[in-house]
Amino acid sequence: MKRRHLDLSLYLVTDQGLAGERSLHDIVAAATRGGVTCVQIREKTASTGEFIEEALSIRDLLKKQNIPLIINDRIDIALAVKADGVHLGPSDMPLSMARSLAGKSMIIGVSAESVEGAVAAEREGADYIAVSPLHRTPTKTYAFPPLGIEGLRSIRTAVRTPLVVIGGLNRENAAEALQNGADGIAVVSAIVAAEDPEEAARDLREIITRAREK
Repeated sequence: MKRRHLDLSLYLVTDQGLAGERSLHDIVAAATRGGVTCVQIREKTASTGEFIEEALSIRDLLKKQNIPLIINDRIDIALAVKADGVHLGPSDMPLSMARSLAGKSMIIGVSAESVEGAVAAEREGADYIAVSPLHRTPTKTYAFPPLGIEGLRSIRTAVRTPLVVIGGLNRENAAEALQNGADGIAVVSAIVAAEDPEEAARDLREIITRAREK
C-alpha cells in the first residue's frame, strides 16, 4: 500500500458519544468539506464488527478526497480495512511491534504526555507525535496533567518529528498552539459536537491559515 501524504493541520478524532443521533459518516463528510486534513476513528465501545463497518464506510469517503484514515489503538482493524495508519497510546502495542506488523507504508502515530515520552517516540520511529493533553478536556481522562504551552515548547525543542496537539483545542486557543511548535491541532468536541461540523471545521481551518501566515 502506497503511503498517503500526511497533513496534520486539522486532525479530527471521532467520538460516537458526542455525535448524538447523527452518524459519524455524516459528521466526517461535513468536516472534510470544511477543511479537515486527517481523520482518526476512535471507538471504545463498538464491537469489532461494528468498528470495521464504520471504518470501511469512512475509508471510502476519505479515499476520494485523498485524506488519511487513522485507526485508534486497533492495528488489527487498521490492517483489515487497509487504513492509512494507526494511532498508539501509552498502554497500546509497542511501536516496534506495530511496525513489524504494519510495514513501512503505514503511518504510525504515538501519544506522548511528556518530553521523555516524545523523545522515546521519535527514537522508535513514530511518524508523528500527539502531544497530549495540551489543555484540560472532558472527552478523555489523561494520566498526566495538561502540558500547556510551556510543555509544548519543551517537546518542540526536544524532537523534530511532526507534532499534533490534542486536549481542549478550540477556535480560541488553536492559533497559540500553532505559533508555539505544533504542526497541527487535533479536535474532538469542537467539530463532532458542533451544530454544524462543516462550519466548525471551516472556522478552525481559517484560524490555522492565519496563524501560519503570522
